Amino acid sequence: MRFKMKQATTIFIILTIIFSCKNRKGYMEQNLADFKVIGISIESTNEGEKSIEDMGKLWGEFYSDEVSEKIPNKESGKIYSVFTDYESDYTGKYTAIIGHKVKSLDEIPDGLVGREFKGGKYTKLVAKGEMPNAIVDLWKKVWKEDKELKRRYTADFEVYGAKSKNGGESEVDLFIATE
Repeated sequence: MRFKMKQATTIFIILTIIFSCKNRKGYMEQNLADFKVIGISIESTNEGEKSIEDMGKLWGEFYSDEVSEKIPNKESGKIYSVFTDYESDYTGKYTAIIGHKVKSLDEIPDGLVGREFKGGKYTKLVAKGEMPNAIVDLWKKVWKEDKELKRRYTADFEVYGAKSKNGGESEVDLFIATE
């Protein structure tokens, strides 16, 4: 009897934690620590879908120049696509960086940029499907829900891990800085 009560209490605590992390829309909210990224960058805007062209060029450069191989102190093989330095909101200019999360910014190779980003409250969403279409569609959803999400416009980022190259079954995590 005592064992079953302990199990029930543990399950209740776990479920409480899970549901308390979700906001009204069912998105997962997380508190993330500060992090550092080294990679390549470009300034862009979502106006006239210019970001699709710019990001295509940046991803092309990332792979053709083998940028990943040049980055020291990587925490993992996951690729980060960070959006920061927002001029205003999603309609203004911003800086995009593609690279890796790193342990240190002590060594930044020539031609690359290194930035540190403050942690805090983030809303996590997951793009599922064929990339890059799935991530573009998810961003469009975020823009429609801009006010509801209460975005901070500090640094938002996508994480491309092992599941990001599975064709129609791909998954990419998107973290939006929120209040």
